[in-house]
Amino acid sequence: MSAGKGRLFGGSIKTSKTTLVFYIISYVLITVIALACLLPFIMLVSGSFTSEQVIRFQGYGILPKDFTLEAYELVFKHPEKIILAYGVSLYITVVGTVAGLFLTTMTAYVISRKSFKYRNAFSFFFYFTTLFNGGMVCTYIFYIRYLHLKDNLLALILPGIFNIFYLLIMRSFVAAIPQALIESAKIDGAGEFKIFTRIVLPLLPAGLATIGLFIALNYWNGWYNAMLFMTTASKYPLQYMLYNLLMQAQVMAQIASQAGITVENLPGNSLKLATAVIATGPVILFYPYVQKYFIKGVTIGSVKG
Repeated sequence: MSAGKGRLFGGSIKTSKTTLVFYIISYVLITVIALACLLPFIMLVSGSFTSEQVIRFQGYGILPKDFTLEAYELVFKHPEKIILAYGVSLYITVVGTVAGLFLTTMTAYVISRKSFKYRNAFSFFFYFTTLFNGGMVCTYIFYIRYLHLKDNLLALILPGIFNIFYLLIMRSFVAAIPQALIESAKIDGAGEFKIFTRIVLPLLPAGLATIGLFIALNYWNGWYNAMLFMTTASKYPLQYMLYNLLMQAQVMAQIASQAGITVENLPGNSLKLATAVIATGPVILFYPYVQKYFIKGVTIGSVKG
């Protein structure tokens, strides 16, 4: 096989013709897959700016055929509600993610230590909960009657603060840390909590970014717990507030249809797309900052898990 000397996309690696063809095909396939993933979101944004009549009779398109802001005007009819809902979602996401990361990482550190006598018993206790749970009714009664969290933001934070699947992933990250570092710190007189905060946590940026993104997305996209526990509109998170808006629009359309009123211009599909754009906007802005650690974390977790 004849080897060719050349630069591939600005690199200085010597490649053969076969390798060069492989790289070209790989980049073309990756580009096509990336465009296939990006196209639905482009159509989502485009549809949110398209009139309802065009969507009903002509379908969706990459570019809005009849540009309109009716859906966004309906959503932002009361902008103070949107801002307040954003604040609630941001609060429960930040607090829940930080608390969830701390508890998950600390638990993974404890059950990964071979010196901990009861680590197998605790591990079984955690894993057992993935097979059986108390159910929705028991959970609701526990939060309302015993914890008294009706219409309390803690009811939106506590249910997602600890996830066994994330614990399994984080345990693989912690287990990859050399035990010699921990033993040397103990010889120097460091306590367990100091070892955890000063040595273990700084060595887990990929794992923290991976699990943190999962937890944050769960909190940001959550609306079901708000429907169960929240009664004050000012405490609604963004997702539940947008869900109520969609339900109200559908009810209005059904009432108008039963009354024989034409509702062709009432935003329906475009309203759904607009709410999706509003809800996913912050996630799209936040993801590039953790993308490097997220990809590295998923790769490490899949190999060492």
